Amino acid sequence: MPRRTPRNLLDRLRTPGRFPGFLKAASVCALIAALLSPLAQGTATAATASNDYCGGQCSDILPAGENGNATLAQILLNQAFGVEPAHAEDQLGPYANLATGASTLTDAKINTFFNDASFGVASDQVASTESPSGRTDVTIVRDKATGVPHITGTTRYGTEYGAGYAAAEDRLWLMDVFRHVGRGQLTTFAGGVAANQGLEQEFYRNAPYSEAELQSQIDNAVANNGARGQQALADANAYLAGINAYIDASDSGRYFPGEYVLTGHKDSITNAGTIDHFKITDLVALASVIGTLFGSGGGGEVNNAVSLLAAQEKYGVTEGTKVWESFRERNDAEAVLTVHNGESFPYGTKPTTAQGEALPDAGSVTTEPLVYDATGTGADQSADAASAAATATALSSAKRGMSNALVVSGKYTASGHPIAVFGPQTGYFAPQLLMLQEIQGPGISARGASFAGLSMYVELGRGQDYSWSATTSGQDIIDSYAVELCTDDYHYLFHGTCTAMDEIEQKNSWKPTTADGTAAGSYTMRVWKTKYGPVEYRATVGGKKVAYTTLRSSYMHEADSIIGFQMLNDPDYVKSPGTFQTAAQHINFTFNWFYADSQHTAYYNSGNNPVRPSGVDPEFPVWGQAAYEWQNWDPTTNTSDYTPASAHPNSIDQDYYISWNNKQALNYTTASWGDGSVHRGNLLDDRVKKLVAAGGVTRSALVKAMSDASLTDLRAEDVLPDLLKVVNSSTVTDTTAAAAVTKLQTWLTAGGKRTETSAGSKTYANSDAIRILDAWWPLLVKAEFQPGLGDSLYTAFTNNLYIDETPSAAHGPTGSHAGSSFQYGWWSYVDKDIRSVLGQTVSGPLAEQYCGGGSLSACRDILISTLKTAAGTTAATVYPGDSLCSAGDQWCADSIVQRTLGGIKHYNISWQNRPTFQQVVEYTSHR
Repeated sequence: MPRRTPRNLLDRLRTPGRFPGFLKAASVCALIAALLSPLAQGTATAATASNDYCGGQCSDILPAGENGNATLAQILLNQAFGVEPAHAEDQLGPYANLATGASTLTDAKINTFFNDASFGVASDQVASTESPSGRTDVTIVRDKATGVPHITGTTRYGTEYGAGYAAAEDRLWLMDVFRHVGRGQLTTFAGGVAANQGLEQEFYRNAPYSEAELQSQIDNAVANNGARGQQALADANAYLAGINAYIDASDSGRYFPGEYVLTGHKDSITNAGTIDHFKITDLVALASVIGTLFGSGGGGEVNNAVSLLAAQEKYGVTEGTKVWESFRERNDAEAVLTVHNGESFPYGTKPTTAQGEALPDAGSVTTEPLVYDATGTGADQSADAASAAATATALSSAKRGMSNALVVSGKYTASGHPIAVFGPQTGYFAPQLLMLQEIQGPGISARGASFAGLSMYVELGRGQDYSWSATTSGQDIIDSYAVELCTDDYHYLFHGTCTAMDEIEQKNSWKPTTADGTAAGSYTMRVWKTKYGPVEYRATVGGKKVAYTTLRSSYMHEADSIIGFQMLNDPDYVKSPGTFQTAAQHINFTFNWFYADSQHTAYYNSGNNPVRPSGVDPEFPVWGQAAYEWQNWDPTTNTSDYTPASAHPNSIDQDYYISWNNKQALNYTTASWGDGSVHRGNLLDDRVKKLVAAGGVTRSALVKAMSDASLTDLRAEDVLPDLLKVVNSSTVTDTTAAAAVTKLQTWLTAGGKRTETSAGSKTYANSDAIRILDAWWPLLVKAEFQPGLGDSLYTAFTNNLYIDETPSAAHGPTGSHAGSSFQYGWWSYVDKDIRSVLGQTVSGPLAEQYCGGGSLSACRDILISTLKTAAGTTAATVYPGDSLCSAGDQWCADSIVQRTLGGIKHYNISWQNRPTFQQVVEYTSHR
């Protein structure tokens, strides 16, 4: 059995009192000796791949490694000496090395940095073969190179059973963590450290489901989808049976993940304790986490209202509204588009006359508390900070978004076949949220990545003659309703009747464990739910007390997307761009989906986009009244009318597609701010456009374009040139400023990249210029805009959109060291304003000129003054250090860390702004 630790070793281990300081040399030597004992291997068997039409030209990569489970002995060895379990880290090096290796990349070298993603395993590359639970209808073959499971079943049940078994082999602990996150029970399960408190609070606020509500989502998904719904239920049950079989086998064999011992769930001596079986509602809890994190665009309506009121207070209603709209950039004429052929897909546009708006009285908005009755470490300062951060993140889903895609039509490639380089940016964790697998069985034929615990189907990957991937799209499927209170703060008017809110509670408590020494504590998370969704804020509107609720179209529908993924894995269903688009239409989360086969490319934007009444502006809260509800909305099932598939941005065989969470198409408004003239999508679009214009695109050329963009500072490439034009509009006489300008210009000439001087140097080329820009950007933005906007409006706008998102900043759902950068920031505002001051033509300019009040000389003075300050700011101030990095260590501050969700740690790697899981594909033929 793969990755088992011999029973006699675990019998000898004692649970440590402190971790890992208790380790002594003798005990470690004993551990090493035991760990080096050979493991039984299965008989090597060759896997056929007659159904593979990629011709060896499909590749993928998913750091750090496939193996996300580790026994107690392996965890202790890793903590003490950095020894990695087999296949825990073997994809991290190739992934990291692309940063310095892309410049000399050829097609022949692609698999130096990626895995061969062909179907099957050659007989001489088989590391192990197993038949889980002795079943005769499924085998799991693991390859020598990466340990990826290749699951082959002769029955549908056996195939899915094998998928569940393999998932538990590779990610059992992680799956357990996230089913508890989805239920708001993480601290009770894994410990009360502040980060755990924040994580469970973030997701519980968005999806506070009861067990009955989780089950009802399964029942509805099955009932509404005919034979496919029944098949999905059967697949899920077989998958669960496989997971639970592994739990039982690893428990009795005592090779379960060591985190269960370190968190007090199992005893390493007696084996007392239990690992709870998974049940079908756990899958919905898991799906709610993933959907909320990556596929739920919208929200932020109350923050929008606050900034609009601040603008109107500053400028008056008419001009203030104009200023607000110019910063909102709903449909900016200069925004980079995925569908760039001029086709329009109106959605979320500004109505001529808004109806039903319920804007709060100035200063009346308060955030609804989530945590009550906190004791011990549930009530200390770190817990308060974690709770505040979790609340801000939970209520700002419009600010989320990751992943990129580059897809080129065969008309412009050297081979005549389409080429795609694409994948999701899902953060970096140890173990990774995603896992790789190949599944071959009746009605299923796919290889790729799936979220751990939801891997009954491949969610992003390849079929026999096609590949698909996704990026977060962010169109608005979330609305805020103002419900008028009656009787007290916990009753509201619903269709004229005073109705009680539903009180949902989750009581959590924790005590110190070996893994988490956080002192004992507890709290209760309490959510008040209305028919319009959970209460998020309270305020007054025209003097009336209201609660602001949040309703998303995917709420109570976390399981619905399973049908779309089932279709994508079905070789008898997906045979063309059109059938691919139809499959994607069955995914109710907000994603951009991309497709490539040997002849065609395609794109489709998924999500249940609710049809709003005419006059309702989705940017702002509206009254919770029948006239302003989604059309044909049923509060019992949270269903309504949705825009038809033809109204979603979609395309087949466009010359090329790019996506980096940018605007999808003309007139299609996304919920996030910042879709303006400068967006990180421009980094891809500019490069791919040049490749297409030249023609003869190859896989390596497209990978190079992606990699080049992944190392580029967006501010340097697209904003710094105009900033320097202003600064150099007359001779710079100040020596400090002049020296800074020279450094910035030298860096810009070199490409404006954040790259090492050489592989492994851990020092950036042009490091001083990078430090200067990192220090200058927040200073120049504030000096440019705050005087004109005023303190109140400037602060309100910064709450709508971050000023900056450098690699070293703590930002987004995964915090610092997260890789993903330069999505959200004021670069478009600075770009438009500076170009306006320079007298250049600006399509969709800001309503006012801000830098120096529109005076070039005054603007120049501001830029030089802030540049001088930035030049004198030390690296230790710009990069203050953290638990990983010393103050002033620029490379380390930017570096990517696989954030630990278990006991195994990995080394940090140089910054790249690229997908976590990534495919490179070029099919040679078609069925």
